[in-house]
Amino acid sequence: MNINLLKDSFLTIIEPTNIMLVVLGLLVGIFLGALPGIGSSMAIVLALPFTYFLDVLPAIAFLSTIYVGSAYGGSITAILFNTPGTPEAVATTFDGHPMSQQGKSKKALGLAISSSAFGGIFAVILMFSLASILSEVAFKIHASEYFALAILGMTVISALGTSNMVKAIISGLIGIFISTIGLDPLTATDRFTFNTLELMNGIDYIPIMIGAFALGEVFSQVTNNKPQNLNASSKLSQGVFKFKDFFVYKWTALKSATIGSLLGILPGTGGAIASFVSYGVAMKTDKNPEEFGKGKAEGVVAPETSNNAAAGVSMIPTLILGIPGSPTTAVILAALVLQGVQPGPQLMADQPILLYSIFLAMLFASVMTLVAGRAGVQVFTLLLKAPYSIIATFIIILSLLGAYATNNDLLNVWIMLLFGVVGYLMKIYHFSIASLILGIVLGPLMETSLRRHLLINNGEFLSLFHSPITVILLVISVLIIVVPIIMDKKKAKSSNSN
Repeated sequence: MNINLLKDSFLTIIEPTNIMLVVLGLLVGIFLGALPGIGSSMAIVLALPFTYFLDVLPAIAFLSTIYVGSAYGGSITAILFNTPGTPEAVATTFDGHPMSQQGKSKKALGLAISSSAFGGIFAVILMFSLASILSEVAFKIHASEYFALAILGMTVISALGTSNMVKAIISGLIGIFISTIGLDPLTATDRFTFNTLELMNGIDYIPIMIGAFALGEVFSQVTNNKPQNLNASSKLSQGVFKFKDFFVYKWTALKSATIGSLLGILPGTGGAIASFVSYGVAMKTDKNPEEFGKGKAEGVVAPETSNNAAAGVSMIPTLILGIPGSPTTAVILAALVLQGVQPGPQLMADQPILLYSIFLAMLFASVMTLVAGRAGVQVFTLLLKAPYSIIATFIIILSLLGAYATNNDLLNVWIMLLFGVVGYLMKIYHFSIASLILGIVLGPLMETSLRRHLLINNGEFLSLFHSPITVILLVISVLIIVVPIIMDKKKAKSSNSN
């Protein structure tokens, strides 16, 4: 770690404008993350239009700290109302809400705050340690390995992040097809433009993200017979939580932070998977596993530490490799490209202060979670009284503004509305919106890497297997898809035999 570089990055991030946006991003992330149905991806999508006129560092620092805040915010409603604000907080409901019902709301929320902060700080330390190493390794990665990495990112999110793997893969393939619309990146010939000038530059994926994530969720909630309005009349219990109480569970936190970091660095995973894995490991390694699900403190510490660690570490493949570490970081990747910054190994060499400043912004946000999280809980219970009709109107207005402000083109508004309907239908029929977006984001990388490799090797597809790294990544991708299918068939046979 370069101390001088770290010092320069620190002086950069503590400039008044930057530190103000870090604090604002954290508060916005906690608020939007706690609102059921919004989540971290939609929170960043909704905030994206406000970054169009900012410089690159303030913009990415703002979005990154929203990510940090939303990773914690989802635990508030998970604990108080048994309604996770984000997918990452689903596992927190297992023991967090039973603790609340037992009159231990403040203890559960205190553990969630402390665990989130610990997981975030752990992740940032890893980012500082691994960024330069991974950057040097990334320079040695060739086109075939980048193609295999993109395939791995798609298969991981399709196989592990959804309930229906086939539909998730179909969603990803549709996203890849959408990414091919416009001019060919190598020959500049038009593809699927139907002689329409507006489609020559392709379809901007920002309106697609806004429509599929935000508007699709609004349509889903509005057409639901029971929209997620929460009863905020219940008061917090009077139990006291002291920060030193967190250290009672230090080994659970350390173990969960390690698991979250290992899973977070894999492209396409994210905090939701990490939280479930950590919860399962904590339960299996505990002396009293039968107490889990009944209000056990470790059941809050494990998922909250893990999902925040995974959220932070997922920025490593996003920034250093240009491969989104999660669906949420895919939106941050898009924001970087909009700012004229190309993520990848060259980023460490060309703009190290930018990279380190982003890490420091996330570190400050994790530390400030301890303060802002406590203050925000009391305020948030009042905000939850707002009916979903007001929340939906707020989301729709931001979505329309965000789509139009991308490049001041009304076509993007129509695209956003179209994919709002598409996102709604995908939710109904259980297709994966995350896979669709990852397909759109990773599609150009997959295509250009594969075609560049084939051009160098005279069109020989078998040359892909000359690289051991490519072979290993492709084998892992196949196993991720095939193993669950085999396991399901074995379970079906055993159930039929019984």
